[in-house]
Amino acid sequence: MLSIVIPCLNEAEGIAGALEALQPLRRRGAEVILVDGGSSDESLARGRPWVDQVLTAARGRATQMNAGANHARGEILLFLHADCRLPDNADGLIIDGLRRSRKSWGRFDVRIAGGHPLLRAVETLMNVRSRLTGIATGDQGIFVTRSLFEAAGHFAEIALMEDIELSRRLKRYGAPLCLRHRITASARRWEAHGVLRTVLLMWGLRLAYRLGADPDKLALRYAAHKG
Repeated sequence: MLSIVIPCLNEAEGIAGALEALQPLRRRGAEVILVDGGSSDESLARGRPWVDQVLTAARGRATQMNAGANHARGEILLFLHADCRLPDNADGLIIDGLRRSRKSWGRFDVRIAGGHPLLRAVETLMNVRSRLTGIATGDQGIFVTRSLFEAAGHFAEIALMEDIELSRRLKRYGAPLCLRHRITASARRWEAHGVLRTVLLMWGLRLAYRLGADPDKLALRYAAHKG
């Protein structure tokens, strides 16, 4: 069984559409869990009819995703951002891919929605970098067996870079399955703040984290950028 865990915070505008797209997977047996981090809009009310479980947790993607994983019934966990859309037959791609490859975790290639020509370069670099380093980002839809997720110690409950840290931990047990099928990620952060500016910011944050910077301070830099 596949459990899809979706952290949510003030996603009322698009949450119903995102969850509606997952209904074919639910009909095939997947479980969908929505974990809200204290939304002040109608995210919960609009999302509740489309999921198997609705949970609340302290704000923070890592904390929310850990809460969802703790309540999930599936043997495979898929962590999906609320503004990302899975490729067709994602459940089969994950289950068959892990079985055939004998791997225990992986991610999809990503496509960033939007028409800006720089986005094509950004998504290509993201996918190539991920293959070379074995590091996955949340936008790529990280999936992992429950046993490996528990062995790796779950998500580190840090303010930023929880996906990078989890990938580092999972890599100790083996390389990821890198599916070429594409998950579609929203371009809203790129379009709102400028593609090049956002690229430079994210590269800088990842480099700083690799060099040992405090995730809380990095989160403040990221919030200032969004503001």
